[in-house]
Amino acid sequence: MTELVTDGEEGAPAGKPTAVSRTTLSHIMTAADTNLLGTVHGGVIMKLVDDAAGAVAGRHSGGPAVTASMDEMAFLEPVRVGDLVHVKAQINWTGRSSMEVGVRVLAERWNESTPATQVGSAYLVFAAVDAEGKPRRVPPVIAETERDRRRYQEAQIRRTHRLARRRAIMELRARHAAEGLNDA
Repeated sequence: MTELVTDGEEGAPAGKPTAVSRTTLSHIMTAADTNLLGTVHGGVIMKLVDDAAGAVAGRHSGGPAVTASMDEMAFLEPVRVGDLVHVKAQINWTGRSSMEVGVRVLAERWNESTPATQVGSAYLVFAAVDAEGKPRRVPPVIAETERDRRRYQEAQIRRTHRLARRRAIMELRARHAAEGLNDA
């Protein structure tokens, strides 16, 4: 068993290893999941991604967590009816009340023994909330492997970019408002 540690901050929850909340959600795609092109609708995949990521965020934080944002949803290959889709998710990074969850989407034919192919990936940010919907503290994530440490560092870069983008947009909107420019 991996030992849990605290982050040294008074009242902070004990840290949790990455593996504790890692999960895989599998689903066979049916005709009900298709778009007008006859492949699986991207929204169906996005829901599976959000479901798996939400389970990981809830497991890691020990309670309710809500989707705050979805970054970089990439569809690499089409998914077809009859594909068995595996959505693999894990915590990459934690802040005070937010968590980044990395997700890989793989697909394989349900009736063949060929290896699964990666068909998508995404990064989602979740906020842990209490019963009143207010932010609550989350345990720090303990990276167990070199890959986990790399994912943590990459997540910090994505967070920095998200915050800088948000700040730049808010500054631009404030300038436009000060100049009396209204966006339609």
